[in-house]
Amino acid sequence: MKETNTGQIRQDYSVYRLCQKERIWTVAAYLLLDAFVSHLFFASWMAFAVLLPGVIWFVKERKRTLQKKRAGVMKKQFLDVIQMMASAMQAGYSAENAVKEALKELEKVYEQGEIIIQEFRLISAQLDMSRTLESLFLDFGKRSADEDIRSFAEVLQTARRSGGDLLAVIRNTVWCIRQKQETVQEIETSLSGKVMEQNIMSLIPLFILAYIKLTSPEFLEVMYQNTTGTAVMAVCLAVYAGAYFWGRLCGWRCRQINRI
Repeated sequence: MKETNTGQIRQDYSVYRLCQKERIWTVAAYLLLDAFVSHLFFASWMAFAVLLPGVIWFVKERKRTLQKKRAGVMKKQFLDVIQMMASAMQAGYSAENAVKEALKELEKVYEQGEIIIQEFRLISAQLDMSRTLESLFLDFGKRSADEDIRSFAEVLQTARRSGGDLLAVIRNTVWCIRQKQETVQEIETSLSGKVMEQNIMSLIPLFILAYIKLTSPEFLEVMYQNTTGTAVMAVCLAVYAGAYFWGRLCGWRCRQINRI
């Protein structure tokens, strides 16, 4: 994060920082998962301690998930705001005044803490200090870590320098971003069924093992009381984890292939 000369914060959205509440819930969730898996596969607190370093990976995955969610929300909000800018420019406002008008509309549509409101308040304040609109959008595009926002900023800069039809450029950009979002949404929808199947299949082995442990614990006692049994359960856990991550990797590759 960087502070501007107006006292506002310029946030780097390429990095997600968990707040205290999110960090506590994430660590607590992993501790519960660790205790469940350790008891189910090994019935040992030693296994709980051995698996404890996995909390580092779990926190990173949580950050990645929340960052992806934030990026999707920010892209949708950005699309809304440039549509508002296009409407204001069509009504006769300059690009700079269109930003201020779009900010007024944003404050009616979104809650005050939303990212796009904070960013456009920053842009509006910087415009009052004689910063150029294209430089502010380029800065936002760089910090957003979003390809579409960066592309819009670069196109805006080119249009302003060449004296092109800025309204037409914004409208064309809105159309392109919307088409891309619709394509991504179609891909996610087509894969959602397979993702659900994978999640269910990933949980079934745990449910079966938990059912056996609850209903017929004597069948598993032999696996907890000797080195051979512990080794077998460790191999089973490793195979289960490998299958889970393989499924996730296949899902990620399918998304990339479909987008290409």
